[in-house]
Amino acid sequence: MPDLKLPQIPDRTPVKLSIMVMPDLHQSLTEYASLYASTYGREEPVVELIPAMLAAFLESDRAFARGRAGSK
Repeated sequence: MPDLKLPQIPDRTPVKLSIMVMPDLHQSLTEYASLYASTYGREEPVVELIPAMLAAFLESDRAFARGRAGSK
């Protein structure tokens, strides 16, 4: 097998999660989606924004990054 510089691409099959949130969080998410639309001129449904928001949160959490690196 050739020694490629590009490693095998990991599985990118989406995993569906169902969650319930409190009304105040739902209101905040709806307000965020509205601000996002006015900022970028493009409406995105809350369900499309949540994965990006979670990814951004995890990427910015230094303690999580340290803990994750330490567990490898």
